[in-house]
Amino acid sequence: MSSETMQFRTELKQLLDLIIHSLYSHRDIFLRELISNASDAIDTLRFESLTEPEILDGDSTWRIKLIPDKASGTLTIADNGVGMTKEGIIENLGTIARSGTRAFLESLRQADAQNRPELIGQFGVGFYSAFMVADRVTVASRRAGQPASAGVRWESEGQGQFTVETFEKPTRGTDVILHLKPDAHEFLDAWKLRELVKKYSDFVEHPIVMDVTREEDNNQVVQEETLNSQKAIWLRPKSEISEEDYTNFYQHLAHDWEKPAQVIHYTAEGTIEFRALLYIPAHKTPDLMFGEGRKGLHLYIRRVFIMDDSEALLPLYLRFVKGVVDSPDLPLNVSREILQQSAPLEKIKSNLTNKVLRTLDDLRREDLEKYTALFKELGIFLKEGVYQDRANREQLADLLLFESTKTEPGKLTSLRDYVDRMPSEQQEIYYLVGEARDLLERSPYVEAFRAKDQEVLLLTEPIDEFAIQGLTEYKGKKLKAADRGELPGDQVSEDEKKRFAPLVDFLKKKLDEVKEIRLTHRLKESAACLVADEWGVGAHMERLMQRMGRAADLPPSKRILELNPDHPAVAAMQKLHEKNADDERLEKYGRILYDEAVLAEGSRLKDPADFARRVNELLAKDAAS
Repeated sequence: MSSETMQFRTELKQLLDLIIHSLYSHRDIFLRELISNASDAIDTLRFESLTEPEILDGDSTWRIKLIPDKASGTLTIADNGVGMTKEGIIENLGTIARSGTRAFLESLRQADAQNRPELIGQFGVGFYSAFMVADRVTVASRRAGQPASAGVRWESEGQGQFTVETFEKPTRGTDVILHLKPDAHEFLDAWKLRELVKKYSDFVEHPIVMDVTREEDNNQVVQEETLNSQKAIWLRPKSEISEEDYTNFYQHLAHDWEKPAQVIHYTAEGTIEFRALLYIPAHKTPDLMFGEGRKGLHLYIRRVFIMDDSEALLPLYLRFVKGVVDSPDLPLNVSREILQQSAPLEKIKSNLTNKVLRTLDDLRREDLEKYTALFKELGIFLKEGVYQDRANREQLADLLLFESTKTEPGKLTSLRDYVDRMPSEQQEIYYLVGEARDLLERSPYVEAFRAKDQEVLLLTEPIDEFAIQGLTEYKGKKLKAADRGELPGDQVSEDEKKRFAPLVDFLKKKLDEVKEIRLTHRLKESAACLVADEWGVGAHMERLMQRMGRAADLPPSKRILELNPDHPAVAAMQKLHEKNADDERLEKYGRILYDEAVLAEGSRLKDPADFARRVNELLAKDAAS
């Protein structure tokens, strides 16, 4: 058949260039990545064959074979898994369809060699690690259930293009043929391949085999040798598993070169039995950074892979957890949809969720520094859980960390510690949501709290606005937004209300943008601020919804303009109104106060040019008088 020549997508071409021309200290992990891909292909076919046994063509003896050929300088990794169609091979090997790839590549270029992150495992590029050791890669594949004529051959030198052609392939599965570089021929030695399989892939369930030549009765005999123990690590006693074993399995599972932050290995017995080996990563893995963290724990039933749907075994907000769950109590012949709704699976999910949350809480209590570093990476998911998981909200609240007006920049505090520091007269936990700490610290809304030596939590992540709505109280203390409603003890006296009433009534008629105008002692240094009703929509939420293109989803609302009667500008306006209520400057002054309040809350002015014009007119008139 004639072959087609196609171009890699731009990002993949750049990625290959980095792989081929950059030096990495662990290039031998290419074998781990390719064996992992082969194992995944077999698992996929095993699952599909549960409902379509005919696609096996009578062959259910799974195997991954390494074929070193010193004469041709090639190393082949062959599997009898699900295989690929022509369209599938183009999609899987010709593109990396991830939105964050370009930014990631740019960060790699800018980093020096020592600080450059380990590339393998990023963005699902395990296959492309082959180009670290090969100057040409050939992939021959045939999709299970397809005829021999549906075989497809893909080939590339990693230089920006690849060729694809169909051919006769008598067996299903995929052969990855590496045409090794001259300096990579060590990977043709049987002892080296044994060493790497033992190091990285000993726990792979399917046999990894290789033909070896031995002397028997003065004759050379070729025998197939199994290189891995095939012991499912999660089924082995903890006493038999080393830290290195745990780490190797995590790296195989998560495609992450770093060590995990926490390992959870346990057996559940009773009404529902299962074994679980879970990992909490030390950082946000690439699949999470770019919105692809839908793959979660691997579910096995009697060592048969069933699914890796993140929501079947853990709530979605714990999708950062990697690992394996194996249970003998779930039926093998159910469909994926029925399995997700099964009562035993729900019990497993509840058990796993509690175990993960307890592990995180233990880490927080025992090593706050390590937990804080972990929270900075993964805390966004726990905050998501506060909003979603009512049943575990109290546990999740204990895990949350925030910056506050009493922490140094970059330092975090817990709700428990906040409550312990509260003055005896303080009854509520105060917080303020915005874009950045420095802006929130300078906000008019914290002036009263600073004067009373009361702490305000400073929430600066987009998720905070939603998470805090799910957490209305903590340890009997209600959470209250510093920019909503009235604050206790900040009401003005009746004398002040009476003295400023004419000015307030005047401004109410002129400023249609606000729901109400009132005096307050919330402010100590600023002249005015805008606050929402106790249960109204805050300014930050409005800005978030606008950026999401969902402003129309919010009910129409106006905020309250609060004026500080002790501020010289407000006091001067009161005297001017008392002297001449018809002075044309009064409305302009009032609108300037309103615009200042809009800017102080972090919002944009609807008409910045009009604001500048009013200020300039007043400056010119006052300077001339």
